[in-house]
Amino acid sequence: MIDIHTHLLPGVDDGSPSVKVSVPVLERFGREGVEVVVCTPHLNASEVRRAPVARYRSILDELRLNAPACPRVVLGWEIMLDVPGADLRNPDVHLDGSTAALVEFHRMNVPPAAVYELDRIRVSGVVPVLAHPERYFGCTVDQVAQWRSVGVVIQTDAIMLFGNSPPSKFARVLLQHGLVDCLASDNHGDHRNLRAARDWLVQIGAREQAQLLTRTNAERLLMNEPPLPVAPIPVADAGLLGKLRERLFGRR
Repeated sequence: MIDIHTHLLPGVDDGSPSVKVSVPVLERFGREGVEVVVCTPHLNASEVRRAPVARYRSILDELRLNAPACPRVVLGWEIMLDVPGADLRNPDVHLDGSTAALVEFHRMNVPPAAVYELDRIRVSGVVPVLAHPERYFGCTVDQVAQWRSVGVVIQTDAIMLFGNSPPSKFARVLLQHGLVDCLASDNHGDHRNLRAARDWLVQIGAREQAQLLTRTNAERLLMNEPPLPVAPIPVADAGLLGKLRERLFGRR
């Protein structure tokens, strides 16, 4: 598996506070079958030109030294589109220097002109990978389909596939419509992982989709290749998924 969205670069945002927290998570990821982890600290689009690239690379080097037997760890960013028109073409703010950039909107306010901003980014030569659309208030299937039509890659948080909350239900609806390109843990130094989602998909007979969602498409993004289409996946019983979430992650 390849995880393109984590907050395991220690001490830089609301994710892992220290190397001591990050290393056990990375070790667990390795045991679960994760081969590559992209650390994606938060960055506002308005501050892209001042991104602390050198400092974060130094922190990444320290993390690698303390986790030599863990998955390969690389640097990326999660860019909040807080202003329109920001130049995101610098590969230093992309996922491991690829053409793909992980971006997000404020969860309570998807801009009315979101599709135009995402299209502008795509036309500039950058592949926008939109993080967790299931968390955006008022987001619809039609919006996500429109974003994908202009070349946006859709990343859903793996944990959101489990449970009975509105975001969880919407995440499964997106799977049902074949509108998710890849899954990621969005781990903040905690329990979140890709393994549970992959295992669940395999159990319901979606082995091919599981491979695309947890490895193939992430690898293709890092290799500057377009993701492959993921066939629609039937929505499972929400009650059963809620119980599964409790068993896997505990009550939250």
